Amino acid sequence: QVQVVESGGGLVQAGGSLRLSCAASGSILSFNPMGWYRQAPGKQRELVARVTNGGTTNYVESVKGRFTISRDNIKNMLYLQMNSLKPEDTGVYYCNAAPGSLRYTSWGQGTQVTVSS
Repeated sequence: QVQVVESGGGLVQAGGSLRLSCAASGSILSFNPMGWYRQAPGKQRELVARVTNGGTTNYVESVKGRFTISRDNIKNMLYLQMNSLKPEDTGVYYCNAAPGSLRYTSWGQGTQVTVSS
């Protein structure tokens, strides 16, 4: 089974930027679409961005214009560029296939993002 490892999180002030990376141990071609999920404290995990193999992207309204998702199917990597961060972006970020994909993998440990006001 393909495993994923998320990285790139940290503590940042509001208005700052972070770039998250998701490294897969094998091909991510079958994870179509693939996405970034966020679990805020005390809340359920939610999908915030997804990207297809063809490059089509979708975002939850709260991150539109600030986050950019991308994938590299050669390197088996998924990225999330996060700009203009807000305190409400705080949470643990995970990568996995997104709804519509025929295949999913087990959840990684995620990467913590904390945005201070």
